[in-house]
Amino acid sequence: MVGFGGWVARAQPRSAFGRPTDGLSPRAIRSLGLLDEDQGEAYELPAFQEYSFEQLRLATAGFAVDNIVSEHGEKAPNVVYKGKLDAQRRIAVKRFNRSAWPDPRQFLDEAKSVGQLRSKRLANLLGCCCEGDERLLVAEYMPNDTLAKHLFHWETQAMKWPMRLRVVLYLSEALEYCTSKGRALYHDLNAYRVLFDDDCNPRLSCFGLMKNSRDGKSYSTNLAFTPPEYMRTGRITPESVIYSFGTLLLDVLSGKHIPPSHALDLIRDRNFNMLTDSCLVGQFSNEEGTELVRLASRCLHYEPRERPNVRSMVQALAPLQKDVETPSYELMDMPQGGASSVQSLPLSPLAEACSRKDLTAIHEILEKTGYKDDEGTANELSFQMWTNQMQDTLTSKKKGDSAFRQKDFTTAIDCYSQFIDVGTMVSPTIYARRCLSYLMNDMAEKAVSDAMQALVISPTWPTAFYLQAAALLSLGMENEAQEALKDGSAQETSSSSGR
Repeated sequence: MVGFGGWVARAQPRSAFGRPTDGLSPRAIRSLGLLDEDQGEAYELPAFQEYSFEQLRLATAGFAVDNIVSEHGEKAPNVVYKGKLDAQRRIAVKRFNRSAWPDPRQFLDEAKSVGQLRSKRLANLLGCCCEGDERLLVAEYMPNDTLAKHLFHWETQAMKWPMRLRVVLYLSEALEYCTSKGRALYHDLNAYRVLFDDDCNPRLSCFGLMKNSRDGKSYSTNLAFTPPEYMRTGRITPESVIYSFGTLLLDVLSGKHIPPSHALDLIRDRNFNMLTDSCLVGQFSNEEGTELVRLASRCLHYEPRERPNVRSMVQALAPLQKDVETPSYELMDMPQGGASSVQSLPLSPLAEACSRKDLTAIHEILEKTGYKDDEGTANELSFQMWTNQMQDTLTSKKKGDSAFRQKDFTTAIDCYSQFIDVGTMVSPTIYARRCLSYLMNDMAEKAVSDAMQALVISPTWPTAFYLQAAALLSLGMENEAQEALKDGSAQETSSSSGR
């Protein structure tokens, strides 16, 4: 076996697209993405569209703090939220600060251009919103954290070597796809930009294909990790992206975020033990380690013209893939879908009733619970009784409660609607009760809308998630209902643990 410090280049038979396929089964070729996107492997998603601000406000429960998934939370310059469109498709919404993208036409043109990309290697851009000063991007939501989390902040076990190799191959394929579609520039490529989907397959975030703003910087990370030419000119080039890919190769090899200058010193001194993650001992051959070090060194070359192009990176990484038949979620030791099944969750009586769509049991529980989950609403109602309008509003509420108790759900809908339409007071419980009343009258779509409105008022309220699940089941949307049940159970567990 060749020593880890030797330079090894292996010749392999190539496919029509210049990628090694020798000895790979058809399934393996498909799993590695070795067929060109234009040859029947295109990723099917809805066409890019423009959303209203109200749609995205509703989808994110009013841009609730609990829905923030940005690396730096609320303090991020442009905050990313998770959400659900129409309680169905999970999305990530990036909301720019108000000084970003002052020219709406420029923002729309750029977003639409990125929105034409469709690849299973990307967390694809689904749409955008451009209303007044608001600038938002909507992308596929990836539920299984970032590469940074799995490499630097793992809790149970370090990422296995075959999975690390898969990550860098898929990432190189994502960059190759973008380059082939005329989007070779990627801003601030780093381990936080690599996300994992439901099946734990790595995807490249589409957000990096757009700058943070018209005059925004291409790099927000520590200057020690930025390409040397960017330091000189302030401009990003395709070769700059390759440099950043080289830093990611170092991350994957070392399990640490090592500055390129320090890593290159270790490579020159043949100090590979310091460069390699100690958790990987015995998991890879000297030849595989040498090839990754060699590729990283080429990507980090000081002269941009000496760096490889994306196609040659794919060609170098494809032959290193050994465990191509094992699904990513197995390599990551996670259940398929990235989360526990509903059957394994401790469901409360209300959650259980909603999972069975047992409307009678749901009614009994909601009636027994009353308004005790309505934080502050009861006080607000009693405090504002001094006007005639408020008195009339309260009368509508009381009539609605009486009808709800007597199972006259049509009257309950009318009375609760009168209360809601006044608009001076908010009550998640009334939306929950009207939601069930709609379900009792076979009006599932309106029930879904009311469950979402309850979440806007109270983003962490498990009851709203559970009722959403019951409504989605009524629409035949089993998978989406399961997700809503999981979300509700997670919120209930979080509340009971004192978080």
